[in-house]
Amino acid sequence: MTDTALLIIDAQESFRQRASWAEVDSPTYLRNQQALIDGAVKKGWKIVRVFHAEPEGIFSPASGFVRPLAELKLDKPDLEFFKFRHSAFVGSPLEVYLIENGIRRLVISGIRTEQCCETTTRHGSDLGWQVDYVTEATHTMPLTDAAGKTWTAEEIKARTAAVLDGRFARVCTIAEALAGGETMAAAA
Repeated sequence: MTDTALLIIDAQESFRQRASWAEVDSPTYLRNQQALIDGAVKKGWKIVRVFHAEPEGIFSPASGFVRPLAELKLDKPDLEFFKFRHSAFVGSPLEVYLIENGIRRLVISGIRTEQCCETTTRHGSDLGWQVDYVTEATHTMPLTDAAGKTWTAEEIKARTAAVLDGRFARVCTIAEALAGGETMAAAA
């Protein structure tokens, strides 16, 4: 029995409908996300696939875009659900599933680096899980702030890694996540 679960957050076709999808290195993300999925399957980890849903638009289940990105291959996740908030823990079966399955470690991946992935990481850490945040298996798009500065995807990923590492998660590579390694608590 494994004590680790891979969370694949919002890796869905909805994002491909945005013009900003083409502005960043999506093929690298897709390759990295698949490598993490393949590694998790080989390790026998539980795999949880989460979709973001909203009542209207490209994130509405009725749109037909709330489905896995076509390039990502995963026969059947152990748990799959829609979420309606940024954190995958809010209003979902996730916490109960993790407890019932003896999961102590979460490996976070998916879309968007600074939104749902970061929020779920913080929430999971606050609830007591050991969290590995795999930046190279997260994806985001440029953002423009209220002052008019545009933050690149690379800047957003670096900022997210800086604020999470050692506080809410161990920020690590795919290889480090698959190897297990030192926990955040052991590192502190």
